[in-house]
Amino acid sequence: MKILVTGGLGFIGSHVVDEYVENHHEVIIIDDLSTGSMKNHNPRAKFFLECICKKRIEKIFKTENPQIVNHHAAQVSVPVSVKNPLNDLDINIIGLLNILDNCVKFKVKKIIFISSGGAIYGDADEYPTSEKYHPKPLSPYAIHKFVSELYLYYYYKTFGLDYTILRYSNVYGPRQATHGESGVISIFVEKYLKGETPNLHTFDGELDGMIRDYVYVKDVVKANLLAINKASTETINIGSGIETTTGKLLRIISGQMGVEYKPCMKGPRLGDIRRSCLNIKRAKDILSWEPTYSLEKGLKETIEYFSL
Repeated sequence: MKILVTGGLGFIGSHVVDEYVENHHEVIIIDDLSTGSMKNHNPRAKFFLECICKKRIEKIFKTENPQIVNHHAAQVSVPVSVKNPLNDLDINIIGLLNILDNCVKFKVKKIIFISSGGAIYGDADEYPTSEKYHPKPLSPYAIHKFVSELYLYYYYKTFGLDYTILRYSNVYGPRQATHGESGVISIFVEKYLKGETPNLHTFDGELDGMIRDYVYVKDVVKANLLAINKASTETINIGSGIETTTGKLLRIISGQMGVEYKPCMKGPRLGDIRRSCLNIKRAKDILSWEPTYSLEKGLKETIEYFSL
């Protein structure tokens, strides 16, 4: 099958490209290299340097005629979205609409859309949080992901464009960016490798940090493979279903790297939520997917990658 992956040179998108290629799919990549890297380029995939917001992508759709679109391209930073919501809107909404219009025009069979279970639910009352919980987003990034999901439903009802929505928890692993703030694990590892003290962000009175659901990137790509032929018009949480404080996370990393656990305590960042953990029962029931990597095993591989 011919699959177009947007953001296919980024952290998660490039791993998805690798998985599709290994499973004998023909893969095309669109990436503007704003956060992606040519180091992540799988040479067996055709690459187009382009922004998803530009009308020029129509030519790529017309020439390549993909059957499936996997949409990973996005502005992924919550604090950046708070500081510049119009930029987030441009990439995460206008860019998506550009993709959807071309999907309809060139008769794409299905789009696999990457949403955020780690942000879209906000500080949820239901915990761990299932897909039935009505999102209460607390940042422009989360708002735009929710709006994107509504657009997918509209394009399905109006034009018959099939879709699967994958709501990721906090994904980590090799190739994750170490700049900014969205990849806490890669940032922790890089800080220790440089002999620096990592920051531990927390709300008042919660000394062990915030609660998150961490899932390894190699597990995530399996969900993207399964979604090609499953979960039509479904919204699926993709996570570990296990809550982990950032304090515990940092202690595991400290132990594996043989350094002292002594973080610099900081307050919450713009758009931060106190806790997030996903209910992954639908992923098991509908996608026949569940994570296979423990946090310890995934961290070990991640640390090895960044230590090379």
